[in-house]
Amino acid sequence: MTSRSAFLVSCLLSVGLASSGNASAQAKVEPIRIGLIFPLTGGSSDMGNSARVGAQVAIDEMNEVGGYLGRPFELVVRDDKANPDTGLQMAEELVLKEHVLATIGFCNTGVAAKALEVFQKNKHVLIVPCATGTVLTAKYPARESFIFRTAARDALQTHFLAAELAKRGLTRPALLVDKSGYGDAGLQDLVAALGKVDIKPAIVVRFPVGVKSLLDEVKQARAAGADSLIGWTVGPESGVLAAGRSEAGWKVPQFGPWGLSHRSAFETSHGAVEGTMSVQTVLPNIYLERNNAFRLRYRKLSQETPIGSMMSAAQTYDALQLLLRAMFETKSDFSGPALKKALESLPRRYTGVVTSYENPFSETDHDAISANMLWLGTWRNGERAYFYAEDAKRASVIRYKE
Repeated sequence: MTSRSAFLVSCLLSVGLASSGNASAQAKVEPIRIGLIFPLTGGSSDMGNSARVGAQVAIDEMNEVGGYLGRPFELVVRDDKANPDTGLQMAEELVLKEHVLATIGFCNTGVAAKALEVFQKNKHVLIVPCATGTVLTAKYPARESFIFRTAARDALQTHFLAAELAKRGLTRPALLVDKSGYGDAGLQDLVAALGKVDIKPAIVVRFPVGVKSLLDEVKQARAAGADSLIGWTVGPESGVLAAGRSEAGWKVPQFGPWGLSHRSAFETSHGAVEGTMSVQTVLPNIYLERNNAFRLRYRKLSQETPIGSMMSAAQTYDALQLLLRAMFETKSDFSGPALKKALESLPRRYTGVVTSYENPFSETDHDAISANMLWLGTWRNGERAYFYAEDAKRASVIRYKE
């Protein structure tokens, strides 16, 4: 029995569950419904569908060991289409109409930002496993907020990239940033992070989401004398940027946030993302049992190779596992305030796919990921990998939240 299954079984036994194992009787038990809202169609669908499958892996595992006191878990899934208005509508539907217990959701910062008030006003717990805009967990004071996150916020990612540039002696990066809410917020964080290591961008170029070529923008960056390139955008456009750099024959190093690791970036660039570098919380790792087990279950369920967005999938899986542990601490009080309090004071360590979580949240901090949990990733032979080979082994050393 795995440690994860052992924990779930022990929780069930500790509260006195008596189950006859009668399938027909269990089928009549009202399920516990959890909301899921992601972009399942459109340009961000690689993130959304990977997150959805990651959630289903977690739900299947929970139900295999009895759910919650014999009640199975059920996902209520909605597609926000990476559209802020649709995201708001779907949030209202899950919270006000479907009355789900809690919601796991959002891959796009702009979409999440427009919907946050629905969750906060209704004291409904939202765990964001993908969207990284720093503002999302900063909009409300943590002591009052019902918004939690299991992804690395942009402020962490930008500082990580700035430190990497400084280490390499790169002092004139070109910043190519999309014109979305994600791009607006990311640009602010990038400029601030670079400033802290005395690096000033050679040029800042903005472009619309959905662009099919960035060759002209790449030529602008090269003409400005840039010695490196940071693209701040999502998967498909990260691929377009890599393709433009390749077409221009410009061999400066290309960096980016986690979107550069999405399968859509590889496909859109026709492989030109090979060797580019991005910020990662998790990568395929043969040294980590939980990592391997999760990827095997994911691929059995989805048949994807490679996973559209491994970070989306793993961070969503861990979000659901943390939510489950909070539920057992509330003694069946599933109100928003009770779940919030439980998440802020989880008493036991959880060894997840992304990292080991010990006190991942508190009354003053709703971001589970800290700077020491980040890795520099790359594309190597069509798969995600650690840029530095020694990091693959270093990842087996447990890193707790700073």
